[in-house]
Amino acid sequence: MSNKNAYQSGKFYWSFLLPQYWLTWLSIISLMLLAVLPWAIQRRVAHVLANIAWKFLKSRKKTTLRNLEVCFPEWSEQERLKQAKQVFVDMMLGTFETLNAWYCPDWFNGRVTIEGLEHIQNAQAQGQGVLLLGTHSTLLDAGGYICAKYFEPDVVYRPQNNPLLDMLIYRCRSTIYKAQVDHDDMRGLIRHLKNGDAIWYSPDQDFGLKQGVMAPFFNIPAATVTAHRRLLKISKAAAVPLYFYRYGTEKNPKYKILIEPALNNMPSDNELDDATRTNKIIEQQLRIAPSQYMWFHRRFKTRPDGFERIY
Repeated sequence: MSNKNAYQSGKFYWSFLLPQYWLTWLSIISLMLLAVLPWAIQRRVAHVLANIAWKFLKSRKKTTLRNLEVCFPEWSEQERLKQAKQVFVDMMLGTFETLNAWYCPDWFNGRVTIEGLEHIQNAQAQGQGVLLLGTHSTLLDAGGYICAKYFEPDVVYRPQNNPLLDMLIYRCRSTIYKAQVDHDDMRGLIRHLKNGDAIWYSPDQDFGLKQGVMAPFFNIPAATVTAHRRLLKISKAAAVPLYFYRYGTEKNPKYKILIEPALNNMPSDNELDDATRTNKIIEQQLRIAPSQYMWFHRRFKTRPDGFERIY
């Protein structure tokens, strides 16, 4: 029986008190304690954790370096190494930013700006739902929280394999998002879009070609999901690119939400054209803050016959 079928997300089960979950409980308590630390300490701890991850997560390190090599061929080897290390730092900083969003949200007061909110408001004023095309940012749920300061976002989520961890994340996210929709619940996604909701959706990972096509991503053919085309076609929702990122200094970080105009003719009659267009939008977003993307995912793992292996 799968975790999704055995447990309901967000619900507490007495079995969570069994010894098999004690280590998870210890980790949860430790994270909650870290959440109340001043940012000056949090960012120092983030750097320590990033150095540890860089040293021991060799597969993730190798994948990150390879992704940056093929996506940014104009960078020198020294620049790629610098940016790859920063990816791990940003991931750890994003973990603390997420903890702050969950447990100490006032920390973000005065740190957030937004551009393009009218593009969401205009679509919703016309009775449309909004599919927010975003990326897997290292800001994690901190990005969702800063968006929630201006509008009510829903989020597409994938249940965690650890049901206790899944319960914690689901409950913490419930303070940020209007609704959380399972990534396999297409009917639920369509229903929320038809109701006029704004749903954060990230079509930027390699899930093979059963529901996707090979489309260029940084000029490299990549398996690109096309499920959002069906969502848009059935729900008549607007496709609105969304990006958020950290800027300023680590000591005094600021956060920017960038919302672009709704895409015309999306979906079109051409699946490959739409996938290429979506990837190009994501490319342009990632170039703003390259290290704030989860480059340790194997974005180019699917290589059909005739395509050069990346990893």
